Amino acid sequence: METRKLGASDLEITAIGIGAWAIGGAGYAFGWGEQDDQESIGAIHKGLEAGINWIDTAAVYGLGHSEEVVAKALKGLALRPYVFTKCERSWDSEGQIVKSLKRESIRQECENSLRRLQIDAIDLYQIHWPEPDEDIEEGWTTLAELQQEGKVRHIGVSNFNATQMARAQKIAPITSLQPPYSIIRRGIEEEILPYVLENGIGVIGYSPMASGLLSGAMTIERAAALPADDWRSRSVEFQEPKLSHNLAIAAKLGEVAARHGRTAGEAAIAWTLHHPAVTAAIVGIRHPGQVAGVAGALSFRLTDSEVAEIEQVV
Repeated sequence: METRKLGASDLEITAIGIGAWAIGGAGYAFGWGEQDDQESIGAIHKGLEAGINWIDTAAVYGLGHSEEVVAKALKGLALRPYVFTKCERSWDSEGQIVKSLKRESIRQECENSLRRLQIDAIDLYQIHWPEPDEDIEEGWTTLAELQQEGKVRHIGVSNFNATQMARAQKIAPITSLQPPYSIIRRGIEEEILPYVLENGIGVIGYSPMASGLLSGAMTIERAAALPADDWRSRSVEFQEPKLSHNLAIAAKLGEVAARHGRTAGEAAIAWTLHHPAVTAAIVGIRHPGQVAGVAGALSFRLTDSEVAEIEQVV
């Protein structure tokens, strides 16, 4: 299986990784609705069987539940995939999300994640959001300390802009950036992607299929039927007038993909991977049946002319 080196680290990762946001389930502000844990575990196993060698989760996904499900899925495996998770988003006794980059908070979050994941060290520990901005230096210094102590192997950031990354770089090298990136969300192209290319920072893009919009399985009817506890029901991308346009892009992706016997979702992922700054893409899966529709993105690539054809619709 082809792998790619993540930044300046020794992590050799496959072109796509298993995203564990949705398997956190419902019960918090950014949940995806009810989720069956056994289906989640089956999906992870299926993804690993397909050759994927890393999983990305976060403490806040399901308020700790996603990490716990990942641990159950990995228990007893002869060969464990790389495990990436994130800090900065925690929660109080009432389930309200708390944003903190304070040293004490991050150190406690790291211990909690290690316990939930049932591992001795986190392969890549990331600051989830640069909030509060004024505490970025304190937070990044703490991650560097955790790396020196061996609790985490590599450290990265998520949702940072170029200026914020430059501030962190003065303290310790950044292994990777995790930004949102898809054909309908391209804001990082102007400043952020050039910065990471220049500075040798790896990129693991999230939501390459725009949270299912570009998978080829989303329809107007399905979008309208999303349950209230699924955050997508409140997203403008899943509502008109944007919804129809997004589905038209998905249709074009499906048309191009069909020439290769691939799915629209695989073409959407391949579009994200086409950018030279992008190391790999995070692909969310919720049940085993979804793996067949995305696993081809481990090797499927678009030509320059196909990328241009798809972008004409945009």
